[in-house]
Amino acid sequence: MIRLLLFFLCLSLQAKESPNIIVIVVDDLGYADMSCMGLVDDVSTPNIDRLSKEGTRFTNAYSTAPICNAARIAIMTGAYQQRQRQYWYGGPGLHKAEFSTIAETLKEQGYTNALIGKFHHGASDKVEKRGFPLNHGFDTFFGFSGGTKHFLHHDSKYKDRNLHEGPMYVQNKKDNVEGFTTELFGQRARDFISQNKDNKFYLHLSFNAVHNFTHQLPESYLKEKGLKGFADAESKKEYWNWRKKISYPAHPEGRDYYLGQLYFMDREIGLLLNQLDKLELTEKTAVFFISDNGGSLVTYANNGPLKGGKYTLFEGGTRVPLIARIPGHFQENSLDGRLASAMDLYPTICQLVGAETPGNIDGKSLLSKNSHEFLFWDTKHEVSVRFGKWKYLITKKTPNSKLQIVDTPKGEFLFDLENDLGETKNVLQSYPEITAKLKQKLKEWQESIK
Repeated sequence: MIRLLLFFLCLSLQAKESPNIIVIVVDDLGYADMSCMGLVDDVSTPNIDRLSKEGTRFTNAYSTAPICNAARIAIMTGAYQQRQRQYWYGGPGLHKAEFSTIAETLKEQGYTNALIGKFHHGASDKVEKRGFPLNHGFDTFFGFSGGTKHFLHHDSKYKDRNLHEGPMYVQNKKDNVEGFTTELFGQRARDFISQNKDNKFYLHLSFNAVHNFTHQLPESYLKEKGLKGFADAESKKEYWNWRKKISYPAHPEGRDYYLGQLYFMDREIGLLLNQLDKLELTEKTAVFFISDNGGSLVTYANNGPLKGGKYTLFEGGTRVPLIARIPGHFQENSLDGRLASAMDLYPTICQLVGAETPGNIDGKSLLSKNSHEFLFWDTKHEVSVRFGKWKYLITKKTPNSKLQIVDTPKGEFLFDLENDLGETKNVLQSYPEITAKLKQKLKEWQESIK
């Protein structure tokens, strides 16, 4: 009898100690565009820096794709998105029920869940489909579906000029709302936390900053910074000519707009962290921060020493910022150089809350000492594999010819990232055994996901 009582007491204590979970996903953030990185002089991100100082920054972390919709499926399910036949834009999306989501697991653990901001999976995004947030474990949804959303125009009175204007989803209905998306999402996130301060909660806060179109900033900010601004396109017909004028390197204020979006996003993160402090929830809440993919050079992101950016399988397209602030775990203000993936968030959260980790995922808990031996990528345009310091890459075609800035040579490549982080020297011929091994591993992985 005493043993039974102790058993239930332990279960009760474990339930009380399960932390709240916040996952902050940002869009197209440059690898160098956090001041805690110390790589560029024009960036100031004091609140992201605070997360890094109070937690662990992973220096060898990767997205599973160089574009958002494929990558976000992997974050949500902890499994390679190719297992759901998702390789590039479009595709079936998050549709296989056998791949559970973070939200579904936490709901089973008694959590109240909210997705605030952007979700983007593919064809499954429709309200009646599994990919819609309310259909895979979220109780609350405020935001939008798709890759892009106008930062300022969220009313049905605006005519869509291929700039993704119009209402926001509030639960499963679209409503007109006023405001700047980054501030709207930040406020909704804080409201959710306040409403659930006495409950276990999971907040998936998904900013569309710093995705295009970065020039869409509050008028007051433009005036404060002395920026001339840039007018939106007037019609779909003129879209690509218009876009060439704002995209890198055409516009003299392009980087300033990007930094403006980053400023507002960082400020909202700070307000959220301050609210956790005020509600005495900081020590009860695990916070993860990650970019969905590498920085988009076309919108003036800076990926520092990394080659390429969004759309490519060069390091600039897939290596991403990842920070975890988990009270009671990790050393504060520390760096972790193990090979990590966005897929690792799900099993880490499972371990934190005492839930069983699904057996069909590819991620590994960041709380364990285990690390990935191999990581794989396949976009149909390019394929690659990472093993230790080695990266094997095959490029079949230019991923996005209209928006590609860095040359993407076709062929077969082997890079030694330890000595050549910028991927400048193809050492394929010098290491035939390594090449053969990685080629075989890539083939085995591709077969396994079929």
